[in-house]
Amino acid sequence: MKFKNRAITYFGRLAMLFVATGYAVHLNAQRLPASQVQKLDPVVEKIVKEAKDNSELEQLAFELLDVVGPRLVGTPQMTHANEWALKTFQRWGIPAKNQQFGEWHGWERGISHIDMTHPRQKTLAGTQLAWSPTTKGKAIEAEVIALPAFRDSIAFRAWLPKVKGKYVMVSMPQPSGRPDWNWKEYGTPESIAKMNKQRDSIGASWNNRIKATGLAPNSIPSVLEDAGAVGILSSYWSGEFGANKIFGARTHKAPSLDISLEDYGILYRLAEKGYAPRIKVETSSKHLGNVPSFNTIAEIKGSEFPDEYVILSAHLDSWEGGSGATDNGTGTIAMMEVARVLKQVLPNPKRTILIGLWGSEEQGLNGSRSFVLDNPEVIEKTQAVFNLDNGTGRVANINGSGFVHSYDFMGRWLEAVPNEITKDIKTQFPGSPGGGGSDHASFVAAGVPGFMLSSLSWGYFSNTWHTNLDTYDKLVFDDLLSNVILTAVLTYKASEEPKLVDREQRVLPKDANGRDAVWPAIRQPRRSGVGY
Repeated sequence: MKFKNRAITYFGRLAMLFVATGYAVHLNAQRLPASQVQKLDPVVEKIVKEAKDNSELEQLAFELLDVVGPRLVGTPQMTHANEWALKTFQRWGIPAKNQQFGEWHGWERGISHIDMTHPRQKTLAGTQLAWSPTTKGKAIEAEVIALPAFRDSIAFRAWLPKVKGKYVMVSMPQPSGRPDWNWKEYGTPESIAKMNKQRDSIGASWNNRIKATGLAPNSIPSVLEDAGAVGILSSYWSGEFGANKIFGARTHKAPSLDISLEDYGILYRLAEKGYAPRIKVETSSKHLGNVPSFNTIAEIKGSEFPDEYVILSAHLDSWEGGSGATDNGTGTIAMMEVARVLKQVLPNPKRTILIGLWGSEEQGLNGSRSFVLDNPEVIEKTQAVFNLDNGTGRVANINGSGFVHSYDFMGRWLEAVPNEITKDIKTQFPGSPGGGGSDHASFVAAGVPGFMLSSLSWGYFSNTWHTNLDTYDKLVFDDLLSNVILTAVLTYKASEEPKLVDREQRVLPKDANGRDAVWPAIRQPRRSGVGY
């Protein structure tokens, strides 16, 4: 049953045999004898036509990313996103509702003005971290200092009074803002080696500096604010030009700000060389108390097995660095478009098709885990879950998630998809249940065949994942259209199966210590809290 990295190609399992024996199959269907040209199911033909001729992907992207914007749990924008999704489904004639699964600390982003005022004037590129305290609309000007080297935690505590009334830098300064690929393209071997050595040395020195405080890195900001710091400055470079990771604040009183790599570098160099730089910061975010958190659930009712389900899965929430375009605006609009297409082509599927747009995935799959625990009757009779979550690229890999018979049923469903969509997809069956990096894991842990439709990277982890560059301009609509067709066909075939598929789970190999590996268990979600 098990095979690895076999492309689903023009001849289905025959092509898999060619790939397995080392032969690549890249045939032009127009040159094949008529008997060998793929004949599509009439419903699949309609799916392809509807998806290509009447696509709403660009309009959905505009509305979600440009109008609604980033969708941090606990913010008005997240609530706006739930309401927008609800109205969009209803416009298509698809019943939907917003189901509350918990509460979160409410926060609303405002402006972030950050200016260097000494030794010269410069507007700095930066922003508040999520859930950051605010200056309450007032401009607070103060000197910037760097976290110095300490002999030990006693020396750190003796230094703490010096932070009063100052902004404190708590991130390692980068010796270069050029990505590694840029150094490899243009640098000499000697200069590359020198840069790597310098970066390693600075990193080791900085880690020792943090270790000497006696605190975990995430605990330092709150200690600094308790000592009187007026703000915390950090810079979490992604390793690509202009990209910083933007996560949550670790302070409750003093504003926490992310500063772009070079502007952070300017401040650091000035402070280290005794120029006593000063900045003026004005922010106007608001803390809103506890606010409800929702999953948006839509439904195309089944005609023959209405109490059995196929679930389309994507998380609606995002971080706040950009507009949450590739994490996970792309998955959201693709799954919504799949629902629209199927409503047009297959208004009465055999099984009920649920579309789950989950909340608070970024804080630990909280929305999908809550759904799994709150809806046991759905989980018991779910045929399959298809999840999209990692970027704008077309689907390139599908893992069987450890289900012994996934080769059989997923193989059948994939063979119905047009060859132009599946020709470069690699599969691994039965695969492994893997980690909990996205919402399919919530269902797999409950014994449901859940599949991550893994996309081509397009520089996802370095360029857009949780960065300030995760924006509309990074979307590749041709690839998203491919994903819509793939997912719509898989959903159609899964819904039309004569019976529920076999959920038998594979026996996992022993771990590194020779102990029997354990199938992942469903974890309790966080139904309330702040962002960290």
